[in-house]
Amino acid sequence: MKTRRDFIKQGGIAAAAVAAAGIFNPADAMTGLIVPQGATEMPDEDSVRELMMAAITTAKGLGASYSDVRIGRYRNSIVFTREQQIVQTADTDSVGAGIRALVDGTWGFGATKILTKDGVAAAAREAVAIAKANRVARDQPVQLAPVQAYPNATWKSDFKIDPFTIPIEQRADLLLKANAEALKVKGVRFVNSGIFFVKEDRNFASTEGSVISQTIVRTAIPFAITAVSADFSDFQTRTNVVTPAGRGWEYVLEQDLVGNAPKWAEEAVQKLGAKSVEVGRYDLVLHPSHLWLTIHESIAHPTELDRAMGYEANYAGTSFVAPPDKVLGKLRYGPDFMNIQGDRSQPGACATIGYDDEGVKPEDFMIIKNGIVNDYQTTREQANWLKWWYDKNGRPTRSHGCSNADNWSSVQFQRMPNVSLLPGTKEQSWEDIIAATDRGIGIVGDGSFSIDQQRYNAQFGGQVFYEIKGGKIVGMLKDVAYQMRTPDFWNSMDMIGGKKSYQFGSAFNDGKGQPGQSNAVSHGCVPSRFRNINVINTGRKA
Repeated sequence: MKTRRDFIKQGGIAAAAVAAAGIFNPADAMTGLIVPQGATEMPDEDSVRELMMAAITTAKGLGASYSDVRIGRYRNSIVFTREQQIVQTADTDSVGAGIRALVDGTWGFGATKILTKDGVAAAAREAVAIAKANRVARDQPVQLAPVQAYPNATWKSDFKIDPFTIPIEQRADLLLKANAEALKVKGVRFVNSGIFFVKEDRNFASTEGSVISQTIVRTAIPFAITAVSADFSDFQTRTNVVTPAGRGWEYVLEQDLVGNAPKWAEEAVQKLGAKSVEVGRYDLVLHPSHLWLTIHESIAHPTELDRAMGYEANYAGTSFVAPPDKVLGKLRYGPDFMNIQGDRSQPGACATIGYDDEGVKPEDFMIIKNGIVNDYQTTREQANWLKWWYDKNGRPTRSHGCSNADNWSSVQFQRMPNVSLLPGTKEQSWEDIIAATDRGIGIVGDGSFSIDQQRYNAQFGGQVFYEIKGGKIVGMLKDVAYQMRTPDFWNSMDMIGGKKSYQFGSAFNDGKGQPGQSNAVSHGCVPSRFRNINVINTGRKA
């Protein structure tokens, strides 16, 4: 363990080093760290409840038909290293209140860092005033789907060890030891690693009677190893080796960074000697560590209802899965055995929560059922847009619990839940699917991608690529990317793994909205095979 003096000597303050490391892109590296200056400390439980009651009582008294308030503490802590240097540390802590008011069918929002009764009442007055001002631009009045009241609800995410109790020196020491092990592998020249913790203490109350308290913890462990050829003509990187999770320090320890670093380093070196892929059509066997991102981009984003309705286009565009009355129960997304579930309930997943930011207890729901589009991601406001569909199918009109705000100062809106490809009925593994494949490419890990603004045409790379011949892996490939049209791609899927092969992949910083907000989300999936997919060579020069 290093002393604090040694730690300070090695510490850096250059944020640019994080971006240069390639661990996150520049926007991702600091997402969640540029936060509004909040109150200096979180009030006690009784005081929080009193403040929330003062806020919604004020809004109600000024004419709001509905109001809710969130008082929260949002914390981030990072340490990033490169080889045997600490290149960045940062800790942020923000406390405040956000209040929504619904007046004459129109929303208003106000926020404050002044956590006194006068302070939250002033924010409530601002929310009501903004709602009244927004009335002139209203199309249809907002109608909220019914929700059960939870007057004394609590929840916490699936963590055993609070990561904020772990000294930053201990976190850095672990990373530097892992870096050292990776650097022992011949050919490895650079190692970048980090640990990123998030902790949110969220409190919610509404005029409908809910009072909810929750604690959410998330962990990300970015790790990138770069190998350089002896003649400096090529370099290859192995990254994205550990997926983020809604867990604590115990998750970091379970990854055995020191023990696994040499294996990841060897993969980076092996990529240097890999054969450049021949363009053509191949059967693709996609590992869950890769497939999660394809699900995220080609299924999860286009089934956000606000995108499908044309109300949202920031970051990920609108959607080809539209309009709802033309695709629900009609559009074939994939084969009969393809079932895509939306939920916020899977333990350890990044979007898992007890109650959303409208006080809704989320439910598990089928977005795609037996290959057919069956539902969208919704909030209380959006659920009524699909009332005709729910009535037709004998289902209640209720929110799926997809409302979220990334801070007390941000207004909540529809955000992605965990969206997952459910396992097949037959128990088969990654190895089993490879054994059943005559000519193909196996892809492990997520990489770069490009997708159009309707989520219809896309191209995906990866981390590690294996050539498959006669049911066996015969070597490593590089420069691989596949092209797809979303419905054609998913309808080409002919094999999926069983329950034992189910794994998560996660995004720690998924952007949406204007002003932009960040959300964390996981996608469970199983190894899957896709037939006759077009593969291009990304290393070819004109």
